[in-house]
Amino acid sequence: MVNILSNLMVPLASLVDVAFLGHLTEIRHLAGVAIATVLFNYIYWTFGFLRMGTTGITAQARGRGEADRVVLTLLRNSAIALVIGIIILILQQPLREIGFTLLKAEPEVIEAGQAYYNTLIWGAPATLLNFVLLGWFLGKEQGSKILLLSTVNKGANIIFDYLFIVRWGQSSSGAGAATAISQYLTLLIGLILVLGEIPWASWQQNLNKLIDIAAFKAIFSLNRDILIRTLALVSTFALFTNLSATMGTEVLAVNTLLLQIVTLAAYFIDGIAFATESIAGNLRGRVGDRFADSEKVDRQLLWLLKLAGGSSLVAGLSFALIFYLFPQSLFGLLTNHLEVIEQVDNYVWWLFFVLGFGSIAYMLDGYFLGLTAGKILRQSTLIAATIGFAPMAIAAWYWQSSHLLWLALALFMATRSITLGLKIIT
Repeated sequence: MVNILSNLMVPLASLVDVAFLGHLTEIRHLAGVAIATVLFNYIYWTFGFLRMGTTGITAQARGRGEADRVVLTLLRNSAIALVIGIIILILQQPLREIGFTLLKAEPEVIEAGQAYYNTLIWGAPATLLNFVLLGWFLGKEQGSKILLLSTVNKGANIIFDYLFIVRWGQSSSGAGAATAISQYLTLLIGLILVLGEIPWASWQQNLNKLIDIAAFKAIFSLNRDILIRTLALVSTFALFTNLSATMGTEVLAVNTLLLQIVTLAAYFIDGIAFATESIAGNLRGRVGDRFADSEKVDRQLLWLLKLAGGSSLVAGLSFALIFYLFPQSLFGLLTNHLEVIEQVDNYVWWLFFVLGFGSIAYMLDGYFLGLTAGKILRQSTLIAATIGFAPMAIAAWYWQSSHLLWLALALFMATRSITLGLKIIT
């Protein structure tokens, strides 16, 4: 439950961002942030392996009782995150130019998106380091610390959103600044928690072991598969948003609101997936090479899959049902543009398919991440993107149909669920 609560802080803060921007006079600010978010999904979630890889390795090391390996995982992945974050800052201008050249939207929407980018990009080092901290605490099953960090991060984000957007009138640029500042505050609290947990002698001892070529090769081997998987996932949602923009600002705004609900549900389900990941990783670490022959572990993992799968499916369909039954009142909290809210009614039922299949896919992601089975995740997502999503997305673009675009996303989720499920029974 703590994992779910902490994870919900992310989309809830994002929903507040949308609510602030959605109630401004011009809808272009909301649309601009949606476009810029596509670029940031690439920049940040390309390196989502910093969180995912950290959790699985930490959980397995903890299961084997290797205290030094737990600390070294944090140190090595933090070093990687810091280097990548600095490189992103150095390359921020070419990244912006390339990204917004590829993104398609009306000029005023692009302008708002660039304003958001110019402030949010300065949070890159803190964001990536926070990925590592989150993964490390997840691997150690320290849910209370994750909840604290999430509360600080999203609470600060909401406060700064109000100050920058409402009080100081900085719209999309203010939303970016609010998020960047909240990332650094979260990093500060996270470092304090880590320093209070690990004795100074352990720091000194493990710093001397930090540089180990073989260890870094192992990290990048796992992370390569997770990186490819994440790129395919992010590219799918990026193409969904970009194709929405080609259908007009109003369609982009409608699909942005609906994607916020998909994201909210996904983060709730990810709370279950995170717990699944930690437990599966811990079990894997305890049995070591005897994993495949252990009937006891097989039974425990099967029980874990049934419990997590059932809970995830109920959660996903519940979110879809609530927003299907009360679209006007709930989406009215996010924007006061009536023309956008009226269009939401025509598409909200797609949430049943996207979240129904997506809930299983998100849970299975966590399961295989805990087993550090990056190859399985990579293959599944690539198949889903190329066979499940791409053909129907092309048809949606050709006929300029938002319904076909939502069908493409539903097929993507369904293909992920099926291909990952088949790996369990084969």
